[in-house]
Amino acid sequence: MTVRVPRIDVNFRVLRTELRRSVAPWAGGVILTSALAFLYLVDGSWWNGTTAWTAQWTSLALWTRSLLFYLWPLAVGFGALQGLRDHRSRMVELLTSTPRPARHRVAVPAGAAAITLASAYALLVLVGGVQVLANTAYTHAGWLPISLVGALFLVAGAVLGMGVGRALPSALTPPLLAMSAFAFTALMHMSLGRTATTEPATGLTTTEPNRLSLLSPEVDEVHSALVTLSASVHVGQTIWVLGMAATGFALLAAATRRARLIALAPVLAGALLALLVLPSDPSRMYVVDKAAAELVCDGPVCVTRTHQDRLAALAGPGKEALRLLRGALGGRAPVSVRENNVVQAYGSTPKWSRTAVLLDFDDDLLAAVTGKEQLTWSVLAKGLVPGCTPVGWSGFGGDQYAQAVAVGWVLGELKPLPGTPAVGQHEVDAKTRPVWKRLMALPRAEQVARINAMRGAALACKGDPFDVLSGGASR
Repeated sequence: MTVRVPRIDVNFRVLRTELRRSVAPWAGGVILTSALAFLYLVDGSWWNGTTAWTAQWTSLALWTRSLLFYLWPLAVGFGALQGLRDHRSRMVELLTSTPRPARHRVAVPAGAAAITLASAYALLVLVGGVQVLANTAYTHAGWLPISLVGALFLVAGAVLGMGVGRALPSALTPPLLAMSAFAFTALMHMSLGRTATTEPATGLTTTEPNRLSLLSPEVDEVHSALVTLSASVHVGQTIWVLGMAATGFALLAAATRRARLIALAPVLAGALLALLVLPSDPSRMYVVDKAAAELVCDGPVCVTRTHQDRLAALAGPGKEALRLLRGALGGRAPVSVRENNVVQAYGSTPKWSRTAVLLDFDDDLLAAVTGKEQLTWSVLAKGLVPGCTPVGWSGFGGDQYAQAVAVGWVLGELKPLPGTPAVGQHEVDAKTRPVWKRLMALPRAEQVARINAMRGAALACKGDPFDVLSGGASR
C-alpha cells in the first residue's frame, strides 16, 4: 500500500494565489506608506527631544502604536472589503455546499491578511529601529510587547472586518465599519476613555486615561523616555484582541444566523475578561521602566541608563556648576547633579530637591546648549531656579527672568541663557538688567539672603522668584 504524504508547497501555492487575488497586499501597502508619510511629512512631537520616535526603543514602540488611531480603522475597513468578495462573485451558496470544512476555507484569506498587515507593521518598526540603533547606546527588549500587541490589533481588526463584511454583505459595510472603528478610537482618546482631574495647586484641569481607553489600540502621547506600558496592560489587551480575532474568524465560517450570533461570544467575553485584567489606576497603566531609569554616575553627576551616552558631556560642566554653587551658597548648595528619573503626572506642579540639581534633557535650558560653558550655565540655572511650569507644559516668564539674574549673580556678569528666544532677548535684558544691578549693589549678606529667599520660593513653587529678587515680596 502506498501512503501519499501531502506536499506543503501546495499550501504555499494556495497562499500565493490568495495574496494575488485579495486586497491584503493593498491593505499592507496603504498601512505602511500612510504611516511613513504621516511620520515624515508631518512635523510633530514625535520628532522632538528625547522622546522622538527614532531616539529610543520604547519611544519608537509607543509612537508607532499611537498611529493605530487611524491605521486600525483602515485595517478594519480593508478587512470588510475583503469579506464582501464571495458575495460579489455570487459564490456563497457554492462554497457553503462543498464538503471542505468552512474553517479550512476561510483560514487562507485570513492568513493572507494577517501576513501582509503584520509584515507592514514590522517594516514600519524596522525603519525606525535602524535609526534608533544609530541614536542610542541603551538597548533592551522591553519595547517588543508594545509593538507585538500593535501588530495583533491590526491583524484582529482585519479579521473582524472580514467576518462582519461576510455577515453583512453590503457596499456600505466597509466605509461604515471603518468610520465606526475610527469613532471608537477617537472617543476612547478624547472622552469615554479619559477622566478629568483638577490639580489642587494650580487649579488646572487635566485628563488621565481610564480602563476603557485601554480597549483602544492607540496609546497616549509619549511625554517621557522612561515610561512604558505595564505587563497587565499587555495581558489585558492581548485577551481583547484574541477575542476580536476569534469573533471575526467565527463570522467568516458561520453559515446561519444562529452561528453568527454565537460568533459574537468571543469578542464579548474577551472585552469582559480584558476589563477585569486591565488596571484601573493610571499610574499602573503607564509605568516607569526601572531598568531605563537606573542612574549611571560619574562622581556627583548622574544620568539615567537611557541617556548614559550623555554622561561624558555632562560630567565636567556639572561638577563645575556644583563648585560655583558651593562658593555662592555655602552649606545650602546642592551636592549632586542628576537627571530626574521620577516621572510626575502631566500638568502637575513639579517637585524639586534642595540637595540635588534635577535635570531634564528636554528642558529648553539643556536642549539649546552649544558648548560646555553654556551647559554649566544651564546647570547653574536649574540649581538656583528649577522652574515651576506644570509638567509637560512650556512657558516663558518670571522663572526664566529669575534664572538669568541668579546666574548673573553667581558669575558676576549678566549673560543670555540657552533657550532664550532670539526675538525676546532684548526684552529679557530690559527686565533683568535693572534687577541684577540693584542686587549687585546690595551688601553681600543682603545679596545672599535675597538669593536664598528666591531659591526657597522656587523650590517650593510658591510665589514668584523674580519678584523676590526684585525686593517686591517678603523674604
